[in-house]
Amino acid sequence: MTARITTLPSGLTIATEYVPSALSVAIGAWVAVGARDEPDEHAGASHFLEHLVFKGTESRTAQDISRSVDRRGGDINAFTGKEYTAYYCRLPLDEAAFGVALVGDLVSSPALRDPDVETERQVILEELAMDDDEPEDVAHRLLAEALYPEHPLGRETAGSRETVEAMTADELRAFHRSRYTPGSTVVAVTGAVDHEHMVAAAAGAFEPMVPGERRERGSGPGLPRPGAVRQDDDTEQVQYLLGMRAFPREDPDREAFEILVHVLGGGMSSRLFDQVRERRGLAYSVYAAASQFDDAGAMTIYAGTMPNHLDAVREIVDHELDVLRTDGITEDELDVAIGSLTGSFVLGLEDTGSRMARLATSLTTMGRIRSVEDQLVAWRNVTLDDVRRVAERVLGGARIEVTVGPS
Repeated sequence: MTARITTLPSGLTIATEYVPSALSVAIGAWVAVGARDEPDEHAGASHFLEHLVFKGTESRTAQDISRSVDRRGGDINAFTGKEYTAYYCRLPLDEAAFGVALVGDLVSSPALRDPDVETERQVILEELAMDDDEPEDVAHRLLAEALYPEHPLGRETAGSRETVEAMTADELRAFHRSRYTPGSTVVAVTGAVDHEHMVAAAAGAFEPMVPGERRERGSGPGLPRPGAVRQDDDTEQVQYLLGMRAFPREDPDREAFEILVHVLGGGMSSRLFDQVRERRGLAYSVYAAASQFDDAGAMTIYAGTMPNHLDAVREIVDHELDVLRTDGITEDELDVAIGSLTGSFVLGLEDTGSRMARLATSLTTMGRIRSVEDQLVAWRNVTLDDVRRVAERVLGGARIEVTVGPS
């Protein structure tokens, strides 16, 4: 099950992974443009385009798209990230050619009609309003703004009401022409498929793309804005977040960082889950998470708790961070974390969709695919000293606290 990669003269990259026992095929097109690649006045353009693509192409209506996928028992979707936009579908194996043609048509030839722009503008404004009504989403937005001040990484992926209302159909069409190019696009297909057949199918499906290379990314974020951010809200719980900057995705300490985050708050065996929920019952949801980009990264701790429990949660979090920094983790915690990360990674390989996303994301963000064995070895080689070093690098930096809820 080795991945094969072909880059066409146009710059379009096609990767396949042959999975002999698979009954499904997963097809994805990752475009290397996301929320951080937009000028301030066009914040949300990538997300706007992601919506518009499904309104139809030059040859397919929105109903044609949805019905053709439903008729074959498949599914199709998309999402916008900070550094890329992804379009993907999963279908029965014998529909591979159809799937490549469909995804290629959506990404290469969306109609982007004026009436559709206006309709979808209202949908996105409703989405922004919905997010404003979710206190946890508001808290994460405030934390991102403080972690990456005055930088696109700190902006809402969907943009703001002002930018969404102001963007014109012509501007969105121009954004698509200039950014959705072969050199910016990776096509990944996984299943019991023939590589050469998929290359030929993708070459035809994505041919309408305007020729162009991948654009250079703008400068990285400056220093974070440490301190406390508080927003009153009439809710039953306080949304508590603590964040600190970490390091980019290709840092040599990446795997050690993932293990540190897992031990702290990555699962039911983690320290925060045990201390906050299991032992004291102070929260239903509590976790730690890592985010990594081309030139920056962060660790985030979250808990949703009642106002009278906030001080206790804060004390536990501070204590666990201090202990991690001074004492590191135990041999048993290291073993559990390695087992969890490697095991979940291997289990995910049973799904063609997960395999496809791994290929597309790796090629889009790093320009290469790390083999399954190399990834497993990277986790297994992490030592206690590695984790201790990462704890000092990350936990010794500035901290940002965000609370959203009753004062």
